[in-house]
Amino acid sequence: MLKILVSACLAGHPVRYNGKAKPTHDAWLARWRDEGRLITVCPEVAAGFPTPRPPAEIQLRRSGADVLTHQATIKDHTGTDVTALFIAGAHHALNRAKAENCRYALLADGSPSCGSTFIYDGAFSNQTHPATGVTVALLQQHGIRVFAESQIAELAEEIERESAK
Repeated sequence: MLKILVSACLAGHPVRYNGKAKPTHDAWLARWRDEGRLITVCPEVAAGFPTPRPPAEIQLRRSGADVLTHQATIKDHTGTDVTALFIAGAHHALNRAKAENCRYALLADGSPSCGSTFIYDGAFSNQTHPATGVTVALLQQHGIRVFAESQIAELAEEIERESAK
């Protein structure tokens, strides 16, 4: 059975920076949960961040790939550099995905960890730009296909296609 790594907040766990969940109420997600396909993870909590925690953003409109190559940093809104914790969380998520043989991930868009179509620009101005978070970049580097919650239908098509083989 194909397993899917999923952001814990999308699965309804209150692990986001603001102490809330970001539950995705979708028939596919419910089906995959019932089938035992979902492997939940919050890279940030796994790295040791508390919940709630100060919001953090990748600085200077950079991406998660830039963070992994040490060409960008992640700071929280107080100015504290939290880059190392985000990288540790990404590695935790990758190790979990590998251990569970996940080839797909469904992650919360906008996050400096889990954003796959957009993240915030680093100025804490509520502005986004098209880029990926640290966890997404690391998963993609290891061949895991990542989808945002807005792309569940695309993921479902991919899972159905793979399952039919």
